Amino acid sequence: MALIDQIREDVVKVPLEGRNKPDILRELVQVLADAGDLTDTESAYRALLEREGRGSTGLEKGIAVPHAKTDAVDRLTVAIGIAPTGVDFDAQDGNPSQLFFLLLAAPDQSGPHIEALSEIARLTRSDAFCRSLANAESPAQVVELIQE
Repeated sequence: MALIDQIREDVVKVPLEGRNKPDILRELVQVLADAGDLTDTESAYRALLEREGRGSTGLEKGIAVPHAKTDAVDRLTVAIGIAPTGVDFDAQDGNPSQLFFLLLAAPDQSGPHIEALSEIARLTRSDAFCRSLANAESPAQVVELIQE
């Protein structure tokens, strides 16, 4: 299943309320829990913190792709969050992150996880697309932009 097919309004949060990395991770994990996509919120959160401990998933140009493998999911699961004013996520370029693509995959599933990371990289190549996404005011707008 393609990443864009998994983007639904109930897995998108606009705007994110967290002001630091742990808060953003917890908020996005809660989005997935509320959508019924997680079996264990705490283990998913811990897996993300552990992964961040090995190196930040804050990239460049305001993009962060926190991801982890966890038994809390049985398939690739994604949540998207927008923080219009940006959050310090220890990004590679030192700038605040605005666009968050959180991915969780089962420990035995590498293929879908890698494909999703590639799809996110492809989607976010366009600066105009990233600006539009950062300015989205609702989950519906985010879904519409990604599916265009």
